[in-house]
Amino acid sequence: MNIQDARLRFEPLIRRVFHFYSRFARGMTLGVRAVVLDGENRVFLVKHSYVSGWHLPGGGVETGETFLSSLKRELIEEGRIEMTGEPRLHGLFFNRRVSPRDHVAVYVVRQYRQDRLPEPNHEIVACGFFGAAELPPETTRGTRARIAEVLENHPLTEDWI
Repeated sequence: MNIQDARLRFEPLIRRVFHFYSRFARGMTLGVRAVVLDGENRVFLVKHSYVSGWHLPGGGVETGETFLSSLKRELIEEGRIEMTGEPRLHGLFFNRRVSPRDHVAVYVVRQYRQDRLPEPNHEIVACGFFGAAELPPETTRGTRARIAEVLENHPLTEDWI
């Protein structure tokens, strides 16, 4: 069994374990993601080692963290991206497919500094900037929806999808 097959096989179990733990650690799970756009309106995406597909960078908001401090931390960790201006809140989404308690804040980031793309590591196996018409085939449905809302003015939904 290769790594991708193993990841796909164990992904539901990993998510259940994480959310079981989170039920006791937090009353509700909060996440943050960013639509990071370069000067050509290409979007930065990441591919994780522990979940399938390409995603917007981001992650969980930890206890004692604000959405913005979490966003700053996650962008540096996942993309070596340092915000140099204020991000714009795009929307708040209910991610019922992950958990009946999961909510995600999405920001649009246009002002940032990135000295280089990060090397693959134990969490992020690949990343890069992609045009809206050239997204990797494995880009998740929710990620595609957020990109279309930002770049093509599609109507916002309440659900992550």
